[in-house]
Formats: sequence, C-alpha cells, structure tokens
Amino acid sequence: MEMYKNYKGKHVAVVGLARSGVGAANLLVRLGANVTVMDIKGHDELAPYIAQLDPSVTIKLGRHDEEILNAVDVVVVSPGVPPGIAIFNKARQMGIRIVGELELAYQVLEELRKTGAAGFLAITGTNGKSTTTTLLYEILVHSGFNAIIGGNIGKALTEEISKLVKDFQRPREFVSPEYIVTEVSSFQLESAEKFKPKVAAILNVTPDHLDRHNTMDEYMDAKCRIFQNQDQMNFLILNADDPLTPKIASKVKPMGPEILYFSRKKQVRGAFYSNGIITFNIPELEVLCPELVVNEMPVFHTNNFRIKGLHNIENAMAASLMALVSGCSVSDIYATLTSFKGLEHRLEFVEEVEGVKYFNDSKGTNIWSVVKSLEGFEESIVLIAGGRDKAGDFSPLRDLIKEKVKAVVLIGEAAGKIKDAVKAVTEVHMASSMEEAVAMSQKAASYGDIVLLSPACASFDMFKDFEERGTLFKEAVLRLPGSRAAAVTGK
Repeated sequence: MEMYKNYKGKHVAVVGLARSGVGAANLLVRLGANVTVMDIKGHDELAPYIAQLDPSVTIKLGRHDEEILNAVDVVVVSPGVPPGIAIFNKARQMGIRIVGELELAYQVLEELRKTGAAGFLAITGTNGKSTTTTLLYEILVHSGFNAIIGGNIGKALTEEISKLVKDFQRPREFVSPEYIVTEVSSFQLESAEKFKPKVAAILNVTPDHLDRHNTMDEYMDAKCRIFQNQDQMNFLILNADDPLTPKIASKVKPMGPEILYFSRKKQVRGAFYSNGIITFNIPELEVLCPELVVNEMPVFHTNNFRIKGLHNIENAMAASLMALVSGCSVSDIYATLTSFKGLEHRLEFVEEVEGVKYFNDSKGTNIWSVVKSLEGFEESIVLIAGGRDKAGDFSPLRDLIKEKVKAVVLIGEAAGKIKDAVKAVTEVHMASSMEEAVAMSQKAASYGDIVLLSPACASFDMFKDFEERGTLFKEAVLRLPGSRAAAVTGK
C-alpha cells in the first residue's frame, strides 16, 4: 500500500497529546513510522493519554522542543494545537511537511478505498454537529450499512482508521466499511488538503472560537474547507435559514458539489419544516429511493420524534438529507428519527423536582447554541450560564433573555461580562460553584418553570470538560430536596 511508502521508516513528530494525538501516534506506528509525541503539558495532566500510547512512541513533555525537527520528516498537528505557534513556523521554514490529524486519517482511508471502502460523510457547523453525526450514523446502521463513526465526537478518527489498518494487515479479518461518518471541527479543517467527503454538511456558522480564528471570515473559511475538493459527484447540505449561507454557497466552485438545503422558514430544494411536518423536495428522490410512489414526496411528522427543540428539527433534516443521498430508505430514516433519544449533555432532560424541569445543555458552549436552546421552550426559564469566555459578544442574548428568562445564575470567569450584558433585562445571581448555582436556581424557579444549564462558554476554568460540567449539574439536581434520588436516600 502506498501509505507505507509515505510513512514507513519515516521520523514523525506528533504535536499535541490528547485523544487525537494518541490516535495519530498509534496509527503512524502501525504504518511503520518512528514516532515522537510532544506536548507543553506535564505527565500528571496527560497520564491517561500516555497510558494509551504504543510503547515504541517517544514522549517529550513540558515544551515543544524545536531541536527534534532536525531529525523529523513529517509533523502531524493535533486539532487542539493552534497552527501558528513557533514550532510549526520553524517546521515550515525548514521545509518539513505538516499534516493535520484529519488529513492523515483521510490519506490512509484513500488507500483502503482501493479495497472497496466508501468515502466520508462529514458534518461541520457551530452547533448541532454531534447530534447530527450520531443520528446519521444510527440511520445508516438501521439501514444495514457497515459504518464507523469518529472525528470530533467519541473516538479520534485516526484511532478508528488504525483499527481498519490492523484488520487489513490480517486479510481474513478485514471487512471494508461502506461509510465513515465524521464530525469535523474548524480546527481539523484548518489543515485539510485533499479531504473530499462524498456528502458534506455545514449546519450553521455563528460566532465561535474567535479566540483562535481572529475574524468571522477566517472562521467561515475554515468551515468551507469541508467542500473545497468536492466535485459534481458529491453532495453539500446547507442551512437555508443561516444568514451566512449565501456567502458560503458563493464559494462553491462551478463544477462543485450538488447543493441541497434545509429550512424551518421556507420551501427549498431539499427539506423544509412547517406546522409540525418535514417535507422533502428532491426531484431525483424517486431514483434514490425507488420504493416511493412517483411524484409523491415523503413527509415526517415531528411530533413522533423523541428529540425535542427547533434546533433538533434542523439536525433531523440535515441527517435525513445526507442519509437519502447515501442510499438509505425513507422508512429506515423515519424509524430511526422516532426512536433516537438524543445525546447526553445536549438539551438532556435530567429530573422534574417539585414541578420544575431541569435540563442539561452543557454542550451549549457558545452564544448561538444557547439561543437555539432557549427558543425550544415555551415555559419560563431560569438559566445557568458562564464559564471561560471564547471572545464572545453576549449582547445577542439580551432580547431573548428578556422574553423567556426570569432569572440568570452565573458561574465562572465570564460571569461578570455576561452580567453586564443582561442585568438590565432580567434578575441576575452570582454563584461560585455548580452546587450553589443549582440551589440558587431552585429558589428562583416556580412550579411549571424550566431550569436550563446552557453556559454559552467553554468549561475549562472550573471543569475538565463540558462532560464533567454537565455531570456535576445532574448530580447537583439529583441531590435537591424533593428529587426522586433524594427521596430514595431520605435526604
């Protein structure tokens, strides 16, 4: 295989030791490379990842040692490491090739495709990526396809590809996947070169990660790299309601992918929502789904969906369109949509305590994600927000908070900044811990209200990650007087 020629016997430095760094390092070892991993963090912080590394990997911690570049053929960058730091600038000056983790996985898969493996189904966007990616994967599995899932969700994509390479080296055990379903972030797309998904989706583009992407144009351009290599045999799914979509569509080259849209506000070529019904409007649909009666467009009644909220209707439309053009039947898509429960930490119902419902939306790490979540409720809301600011402007929340939020409880480094943005339109409380925030929220809420954790910020000031933040929220809710868990323990 050509990939062995590219990496076998080569000296490769992987910069950034986390989930993606481990996946990339172990994949490269399997390809025959001599691998060194570098990270500015220390051993204690990285111990769980170090334990997952192949024993042959050399580990350099505490700094990015530029001297290593003198003996390196290729540098692989993990998504969480900014591409403009000194070690990458030095590598460019020395003419050393720099490859992103996503691109590495794609290169290897391209070799496996020669054995019959299908291409990528890739999803990006500011919000909704994980839910849409998981939903698409579930639809494919329900439809009988052999698919794997990875990327910016669950396991690193390089880890999943490494398993395929291992099986390929034992031909009797190798089963070629039909689809690779992947969530891709702007960080991963920054270093994309030849990445060419069979079907791509950009769910939305709103301000986020401006602490890394200096401007909205830079952020949008990174997202648009998902379709830069697509051609007429590929599909691109776009959100017709997103203000930046016309600008994104204008960047598609003349011989580029076929574009389908989804919308909650108007009829489009693709899928649209109105009065509780999703309608598909694809003239070629009968060719893609021959079980349909000619000229009869299918409809989905969303009141049968288990996932709730307007944003999840958008996610469902995007996943359904991707599934349709990938060969899934309408019946399999609808069956999956009516059974899919959603993901943990994404508008997850936790408990009802004394008539107040508590929802965990810890994955709501930016302002526009919070907007989507707030829009999904008719009830009065007590909002828990705050954390590490990502150079966001919180003023767009003001009108919606005035309309829907009776009180805000703030935590973390950005608490003061958020307070200044919303104190004129709602009651504001400041908490020093998640436990205190939940207790304050219970006092502020009345029967029939919603308490919603949707932080609009990153978690790293107080928590390991958004999962830990959401878990601590749920644990605090279940300890509240009046909860079922408290009743069982007698507290």
